[in-house]
Amino acid sequence: MNRLHLLRPVSVALLLSSLGIWPAHASCDRPDAVRFAPGASDTVLKGGISRGDRGCYLIGAHTGQQLVVVQRWGSDDNIVFQIYQPPWKIIPAGNGFDINGAALPGAGDDDDTRTWSGILPVSGTYLLVVGTTRGGGEYRIDIRIRQ
Repeated sequence: MNRLHLLRPVSVALLLSSLGIWPAHASCDRPDAVRFAPGASDTVLKGGISRGDRGCYLIGAHTGQQLVVVQRWGSDDNIVFQIYQPPWKIIPAGNGFDINGAALPGAGDDDDTRTWSGILPVSGTYLLVVGTTRGGGEYRIDIRIRQ
């Protein structure tokens, strides 16, 4: 096999990394709904975040269900997330946004959360906000909901 062919994906990733360009993520202006395959209770989110940017995802769930969210890998281990329980609201602020609402215990702005598991207190749509502690990075976040 041609060695140059094997190096191309790595070279592209390094170039994108150096430019601060990452694969697309859900914008917080229009959060994406987390979707599960029919009959499944697990799914995976993959994407990337540029420095200072955040991605937002919506998770529909019910009181008493167990939610598990785990950041499996990321560039320099700097991908973190927050989870807000309903009701919440995204408010435009300057060049970004603020979240008006209560985060789940251990999954708030000050927690730099990479893994969270707990029983959900209310039914509705939860907001998962993905960001970085520094720089940009790629992520793979596993999400599981159980009865």
